[in-house]
Amino acid sequence: MHRYRLTDSPWFWGLMFSLMALVAIGLIAPKFDKRQRQVEGRFLGRQQSAIERERRAAGLPPVDLAEAAQDRELVAPRRIVPLWTLAVAAGAAATGAAVMLRREIRHNAVAVIQEDTD
Repeated sequence: MHRYRLTDSPWFWGLMFSLMALVAIGLIAPKFDKRQRQVEGRFLGRQQSAIERERRAAGLPPVDLAEAAQDRELVAPRRIVPLWTLAVAAGAAATGAAVMLRREIRHNAVAVIQEDTD
């Protein structure tokens, strides 16, 4: 008679890795936000610079990029790559794995009961 071991289930490991991903996201969130703000600021600066180069190449009058720059605090709520998308994905994966693990445990419990009655 084969006994069911929880650690043999791929759903158990999927749940564990998803939960660890949620913990990791929670731990890195403040550092990620600061770093992402810097990366996105440089990206937006390069983008504006490329637009200005195209304007000058087309013969349009130059625009002072310093005057057109946006304040970081105004741009901060509109992250290009927000961390909540990863958190939602990890949460959905954890929920799905938990549901499937519960189904597997119930299925194996019923199978053990049926074996015992036979």
